[in-house]
Amino acid sequence: VFATTGSRMRVRFFGGYRYEPADAEAADIAGVGYAKGVPMGGDLARPPEPKKGLGVLFGGAQPEVPTFLVHASKDPKGGNLDRVQIVKGWIGRDGHAREKVYDVVWAGSREPGENGELPPIGNTVDLDRGTFANTIGARELAAVWRDPDFNPERRAFYYIRVLEIPTPRWT
Repeated sequence: VFATTGSRMRVRFFGGYRYEPADAEAADIAGVGYAKGVPMGGDLARPPEPKKGLGVLFGGAQPEVPTFLVHASKDPKGGNLDRVQIVKGWIGRDGHAREKVYDVVWAGSREPGENGELPPIGNTVDLDRGTFANTIGARELAAVWRDPDFNPERRAFYYIRVLEIPTPRWT
């Protein structure tokens, strides 16, 4: 599923167990995505058998953790990109829906603060003229991300959200 509230950016999102950071730089991200996993909207199969190795020394093999390959390109007529987020959802032990948002890749040299939140990118909107400048943000963003809170006993869903730099509304 893909939805937009205006901009027509190009988005790719794949889930699997074998994506590596270099995959985000591949010339054919879609080819890599399909070869190693499933596309947005697909069901990720059970992980392969846990790897043997150091985990055996510490009480058993470690479970495979899902990795996700994301790529977003700006709308040619729209604002540059601020960040790509992955939203993870699951049902808690109490039966209530839970959700957590992870900033995965972002434009500029910003770093998350002590609270873990990424600072705003800035704002180039001229309210008097209803214009903006694409002098901040990125034309495209790509990354491989591993779920740091993965629990193999809990079913979850993941989707991406791509944020643009601030732009004026048509009104």
